Amino acid sequence: MHSLDSIPRIILSVQPTPLQDAPRLAKHCGLTRLLIKRDDQTGLAMGGNKARKLEYDFAGIVSGKYDVVLTIGGTQSNHARMTAAAARQLGLDVKLVLGGPEVQEYQGNLLLENILGAEIRYLRDNDDNDALAGEMDAWAAELARAGRRPFTLPIGGSTGVGALGYVRAMHELAGQCGTGPIQIVLAVGSCGTLAGTILGARMFLPEARVIGISVSRTSAKIAERTAELMRECAGILDAEDVPGREAVEAYDRYHEEYGVFTPSAREAIISAARLEGVLLDPVYTGKAMAGLMDLARTGVLDRAIPTVFIHTGGLPILFAYERYFKGLEAFTRI
Repeated sequence: MHSLDSIPRIILSVQPTPLQDAPRLAKHCGLTRLLIKRDDQTGLAMGGNKARKLEYDFAGIVSGKYDVVLTIGGTQSNHARMTAAAARQLGLDVKLVLGGPEVQEYQGNLLLENILGAEIRYLRDNDDNDALAGEMDAWAAELARAGRRPFTLPIGGSTGVGALGYVRAMHELAGQCGTGPIQIVLAVGSCGTLAGTILGARMFLPEARVIGISVSRTSAKIAERTAELMRECAGILDAEDVPGREAVEAYDRYHEEYGVFTPSAREAIISAARLEGVLLDPVYTGKAMAGLMDLARTGVLDRAIPTVFIHTGGLPILFAYERYFKGLEAFTRI
């Protein structure tokens, strides 16, 4: 098997990220021990999990001498924001195809993408992945005809190459918490982080159980796509022990639709903030924490085994959902 260090990578993030004990939140959930892997502190443009994946994706972009990067995502895509930042850090142009409900104001990630100078083409009321990818391909062809060298990055940066970022993250986690039994819980969207986490856990944390909380797809579709990405990633490493669909444990009952606010996510966001001073977002980590809390309370998680929550970032999104937190104010004018 090839060493992780033998695969080209460009440093874009601060690693290792902290592993924070969360004793009050653990007690609130009924767990013996809860730790939070602070990948919201990777540093690139306000942090998040995408930095680990982009380090591998951008190694190929730079060596291929491309001059403009295109990618796709929903209105508040963390991947789009971090791709824009990575491109700027490496002196490249960046263009985004985003989609979703009509935009009323530039808030959260949209605001940061504007500041980063990313040109955006927006599909109103349409965040279908195929539609977004079709628009991106058409834009890339337009740029190529104009003499540019465009590189297209799929949604979430979820490729076999990008998943290497979370294989590396599991090596890092094993160094922080040892190789005994643990349960790892994380949000799942485009499946790249989950694929890298399961594959990396197989290599470096043999007694780990990995649990995904969906923010968009059904559990069946997550299993299918994650298995594809694990095969692709394992092929790059020339690894023989490749987990299949049966290794993918994912729950899809903690979201209604991608990006739609839920009461359980609101409760999780407030609990994490007030018990541990940890900020979550309404689209990804809030829903993942809501799932973790429910799985702990219903006994799906083993309460005696330490649980690690991977904080995948997304904090800029909070500012686009301000209206859902009305009524929390303890604010007196004097």
